[in-house]
Amino acid sequence: MRDPVRYPAGDGRWKADDCAIAHIDMDAFYASVEVLDYPELEGLPVVVGGDSNRGVVSAASYEARRFGIHSAMPIFRAKRLCAGLVIRPGRMTRYVELSHKVMKVLQGFSPLVQQISIDEAYVDLTGTGKLFGPPPAAVKSVKKEILEATSLTCSVGLSSSKLIAKVASDMNKPDGITIVPPSRVMDFLRALPVGRIPGIGGKSEEQLRQLGVKEIGDLSRYEPEYLEERFGKFGRRLSAIAEGRIHSELIPWSQPKSVSNELTMPEDTGDMRTLEKYLLGLADKVGRRLRRQGLKGRTITLKVKTNKHRLITRSATLEKPVSRGKTIYEEARMLLGEYGVPVDLRLIGVGVSGLEPESGSGQFAMFGGSSLEDEKWDRVERAVDSILDRFGHGSVRKGRQLE
Repeated sequence: MRDPVRYPAGDGRWKADDCAIAHIDMDAFYASVEVLDYPELEGLPVVVGGDSNRGVVSAASYEARRFGIHSAMPIFRAKRLCAGLVIRPGRMTRYVELSHKVMKVLQGFSPLVQQISIDEAYVDLTGTGKLFGPPPAAVKSVKKEILEATSLTCSVGLSSSKLIAKVASDMNKPDGITIVPPSRVMDFLRALPVGRIPGIGGKSEEQLRQLGVKEIGDLSRYEPEYLEERFGKFGRRLSAIAEGRIHSELIPWSQPKSVSNELTMPEDTGDMRTLEKYLLGLADKVGRRLRRQGLKGRTITLKVKTNKHRLITRSATLEKPVSRGKTIYEEARMLLGEYGVPVDLRLIGVGVSGLEPESGSGQFAMFGGSSLEDEKWDRVERAVDSILDRFGHGSVRKGRQLE
């Protein structure tokens, strides 16, 4: 573990009552997992994504990034930039498995963990000094335990707010720690390029440059009222950041509002049998994710995008919540049939919303609400879950998916 520590300002000391927020960001997570599981890929330019020309890069190793490859880039463009590019298909089950291990480590340091995505989270270390030492020492321990639990590295930003911690975590990648002590936050902010602030895109950055604002400190030339008039709510946020008013609440995990999966198909198609085959696989994935989280849902939503990039959604609400892939597929297939597929489609997706805990709907069978057929399929799908957990994605498939 390289584990260099960078202090952009100050000596890194924290008072006992100072707020201490760490942002943990796993390094090139999907690509790093592929290299971990397939050591022969070490040192090679690796991306995770679809191998068709219509696929996109989901993640790129640091070796691939040296060629200018980045996430969301079309695969065909990545291939042009790097002739020896290694393209790996995504293995979400494996990524989720390691993500759970990372989050378990973080929860061992604080009950206040806010997971932002599969590979990043905030941790509130305020007041944990007697257990883990001062915050700079605690984040070193966090990095060490994540490495021991997953064999993967992460980069960490530590400061007194989520915003500064997130910016800091990106300044010493990969496998580094950047610390901005509370007493030096304003010095850090004043010299920070505006483009480093999360949420500031290229257009906003250019507008600010036209005003002569290149660093956050340059915002002090303008009154908050002018910035709000010029940029709306975004201007208000800029003023708050420039004045150091950036404390934001860390929100631990909450139940998702929906679970969905979608797919951009290798070729535009209006063939109903082909679309149903893709829909079957997507419905199974959604059902599996619901069961893993102990959830069921009542509203099934079909999502399609035409070859003219028109987005269309159709929904149906069931009497009882489900997590059964078979039922999700059947409802989504009916919605697709009602749509009629008048033109070729390029994307298809299915989602479930109106979620509730699985335990909250477990009495239907007692009152005749669940048929024996439904119960049989529930057992079948849970048995398939166990096989997939043990042997990995693709170890079990339905006959229709083999066509």
